[in-house]
Amino acid sequence: MEQENRLIQDTNQVPLAPTMSIGNWIVTLILLAIPLVNIIMLIVWAASRGENPNRKNYAIASLIMWGIATVFVILLFCVIVGLLWPYLSEFQCPVRGAFF
Repeated sequence: MEQENRLIQDTNQVPLAPTMSIGNWIVTLILLAIPLVNIIMLIVWAASRGENPNRKNYAIASLIMWGIATVFVILLFCVIVGLLWPYLSEFQCPVRGAFF
């Protein structure tokens, strides 16, 4: 009984964020589906002080994952170009000076 009261006391002291409705999540996902708007909105939501903490945390996590994916794609591109470079130097383009 005493442990239950302590648990109730502890949870009552923590302010809870308002729950985002399904409509709010649908609007969020629609905005994130629009190119360029998605990056801008993620930055706005991540930097905003008055934003719902759930949306803010989602925006921060999405920006982190976007950054990791960007670095991974750049590294993958460099590896592929590095592997193909000897073969690309032998490529003869029909238009003189168009490729190398």
